[in-house]
Amino acid sequence: MRHRWVVMALLVAVIVPLAAQRGGRRFGGGFGRFTPAPVASPYDAKFAIVRLWYPNYPGWSYDWPDMEQNLNLILPALTSIEPSPTGGNILRMDDPELLKFPIAYLSEPGYWYPSQSEVEGLRTYIKKGGFLIVDDFHFQNEWNVFEVAMTRVLPDARIVRLDVSHPVFNTFFAIKTLDVPYPGSLGQQGLTGEFYGIHEDNDPAKRLSVVINYNMDIGDYMEHSATGRYAVDPSNEAYKFGINYLLYGMTR
Repeated sequence: MRHRWVVMALLVAVIVPLAAQRGGRRFGGGFGRFTPAPVASPYDAKFAIVRLWYPNYPGWSYDWPDMEQNLNLILPALTSIEPSPTGGNILRMDDPELLKFPIAYLSEPGYWYPSQSEVEGLRTYIKKGGFLIVDDFHFQNEWNVFEVAMTRVLPDARIVRLDVSHPVFNTFFAIKTLDVPYPGSLGQQGLTGEFYGIHEDNDPAKRLSVVINYNMDIGDYMEHSATGRYAVDPSNEAYKFGINYLLYGMTR
């Protein structure tokens, strides 16, 4: 309960004023809007989330940069992580710079059709210890596209459903339930998150290499946490998932 109210207070006291200063920028919201290019900020050895770029569909950029900026405001208030002032990076999956960063975020993988070079780059990243967060997709057709692409990256991997007892949900916050609604009207109609993962060597006793938020979009919750667009409780839960993922990926 204490952590719940701490996060809620921080959302109001920290994120809202900064969002107002930024003027509610929305760069990655859909077709016809500005879509950023892949760009690596100068490496400074401080923590930065890497958002993975892929071609032909702007969904990889959705919720950027507000998701990263809002999460980076919360991190130093609750943890000892000092985020890079650059806020984050946008990298291709085959960019060698990717190997400098422990956490990568992939948005809207239901429209992800990686090239062979991107497949090999992401495989190398995961095999060398990188932690991949997959977020923001729903419905069977999007799952099918993601599964085909992920199978190319890790041909022998088994995707398994995770339950709330998994260490990734208890790394910092003890998450009580995975029954979190998808943001917006789909959640109001009953669409609820499902969480999957890929373990190193397919061994549940070993580290989780990939965490998959299906029927869920924690990035959207974090992006709009300062606007009141979504209810406070699921927005807080999204931050709990996000912080747990980051700390798990940094320490495993």
